[in-house]
Amino acid sequence: MPRFGLVILAAILPLVACAGPTQESEAQRVVDRATLTLEDIMTSPNSADVVQTLKNARAVMICPRVFKAGFILGGSGGDCVLVGRAAQGSWSAPAFYSIGSGSFGLQAGIQDASILMMIMNDKALNAVINSQFKIGADASIAVATIGAGIGGSTTAALSADIVTFAQERGLFAGVSLDGALLSSDYASDQAYYSGSNADARQIVIGMQANNPGANPLRAVLARYGG
Repeated sequence: MPRFGLVILAAILPLVACAGPTQESEAQRVVDRATLTLEDIMTSPNSADVVQTLKNARAVMICPRVFKAGFILGGSGGDCVLVGRAAQGSWSAPAFYSIGSGSFGLQAGIQDASILMMIMNDKALNAVINSQFKIGADASIAVATIGAGIGGSTTAALSADIVTFAQERGLFAGVSLDGALLSSDYASDQAYYSGSNADARQIVIGMQANNPGANPLRAVLARYGG
């Protein structure tokens, strides 16, 4: 092999060797941010309705930071984790997702928001897990958005399949997620659960994967989700 080729190979091999741990570390950072976000939302003023909704949820998706790329729109996105509740009330390990949209309903001036999606039943959970899921595109899945006027808005959410909450700078914000695309991040699942080939369904519903790094998130869910 020419000397130049050996130099390139020598430079690439260390990067390949550390690619797995780096991705696992980034996945752990997403889990840690999700844990802090959930704790912050659950302890915020006027959060009683959020806590009550969580107690009745079949699963929850937490997006710690969803960024807006432009002034009004022009593209938004972020990383999320999906956690499911077992019949006996325990919570699964997280599966990783991304959220993206060319047209989020973020208000002008909001740079980023924390988003909580309460998935209230198996129908909605299967819709999210089965494929890429576009919020608002499936007429059979009713989505309720709870904003700044959180009190009194829960009546509309009682029959919803997915209930969304958003928090911006410590306050509940009105954020419409219509058109947002949720996509499973299989690469992060594989990195976080090394040695496992579990996909989102096996992780969230089958509970076939585990990483001790997710225990604090599960503990917060158990504390507030009952």
